[in-house]
Amino acid sequence: MQAQLETLSGLERRLSFSVPREEIGKQVDARLKRVAKTAKIAGFRPGKAPIKIVAQQYGFRVQEEVLGETVERSFGEAVQEQKLQVAGYPRFEPKADAAEDGDFQFIATFEVYPEVAIGDLTGKEIEKPTLTISDAEIDKTVDILRKQRTRYERVERAAADEDRVIIDFKGTIDGEPFNGGSSDNYAFLLGKGQMLPEFEAGIRGMKEDETKDVEVNFPADYHGKDVAGKTAVFSITVKNVAAALLPEVNEDFAKAMGIADGDVTKMRDEVKKNLEREVRFRLKARAKENVMTALIEAAPVDLPKSLVGLEIGRLAEQAQADLKQRGIDPKLVPFSPAMFEAQAQRRVHLGLVLAELVKANGLEAKPEQTKAIIADLAENYEDPADVIAWYYEDRQRLAGPESMALEDNVVDFVLSKAKAVEKPVSFDELMGQQG
Repeated sequence: MQAQLETLSGLERRLSFSVPREEIGKQVDARLKRVAKTAKIAGFRPGKAPIKIVAQQYGFRVQEEVLGETVERSFGEAVQEQKLQVAGYPRFEPKADAAEDGDFQFIATFEVYPEVAIGDLTGKEIEKPTLTISDAEIDKTVDILRKQRTRYERVERAAADEDRVIIDFKGTIDGEPFNGGSSDNYAFLLGKGQMLPEFEAGIRGMKEDETKDVEVNFPADYHGKDVAGKTAVFSITVKNVAAALLPEVNEDFAKAMGIADGDVTKMRDEVKKNLEREVRFRLKARAKENVMTALIEAAPVDLPKSLVGLEIGRLAEQAQADLKQRGIDPKLVPFSPAMFEAQAQRRVHLGLVLAELVKANGLEAKPEQTKAIIADLAENYEDPADVIAWYYEDRQRLAGPESMALEDNVVDFVLSKAKAVEKPVSFDELMGQQG
């Protein structure tokens, strides 16, 4: 088979090649004979129709199948001969000026993988975040756990921030009720921004069984288009005011947290252990992100548009699946490729760089590393042994931990070459909490 390769621009290539018409004819004849053995054709018993009639009914489809398979195989042989690494999927087209009675001629347009050269990492500064868990972080976490178990008790005073209030309200705009403007026995926490500021301000200071009219101006960008930018008057009746009561940190609280004997010290030790594990994961994730950014900066490379396009498609599918899981119809959320382009480019870039770095430096995950990561993940569950067994029951389940081990190897390798600069981070910043 003769093939001619051209460089179009950057990573794009064009390969012209031919497929002998005689070879295609032989394959079509052979396949038609196999089809004829089971073909169902009106007026003939299965397998008894003349080959000419079988060809009339199935010939075109069979030739398309044979030609498609042969073109793909011929293309694969050609790129192997040329020692090309094809990125994405090629686009096949028949050659426009090919003779009708000659060999089949095709043009394949495709991209190749770029050469990846990773620059010198020596001396490059990479931030490595640090945090040591102290009693203050344990206290803050215990306080969060207490708030998660808050109960509310009715009070006879005026409503204040942090209270749970139950109200009836009826809203009107220009004296007319509007959709979504009324509700009975509506409960919410005052001062948490769950309602519009003017609405909450009107309720603040009201007592049980008190009724008041409150004027509320809807913002111009309010999500409800029917009321956006308009002024409404709400008639509000407070049905109940309840103060928040947090549980005391005592034996009962410790038992509720899973400490069988109710020992508060043991509970705090368990909180510290869980915090240290979570902090370790988050610190590793941040360090990894900084290392990956450094690698991208150290290895500029042309990205195959086809790979970026495929990654955009995957990201869009993930986003749609996430919406479905949350009960949102993806059709209601407009997606455009531009929304995912930057993320797709970064992921493709990293994929190319990591593949080269791992191959060149033997950074593949070792079985013992994968085993240690699975054991660490299993510690988050009540029965770690069951979790470990679950991972090893299916080879595909090991892909995640193996990927984590490989990334750990990359991070350690890069930090050993570069200059790691430790940077303390606050607990709230790392955990994404407000102070």
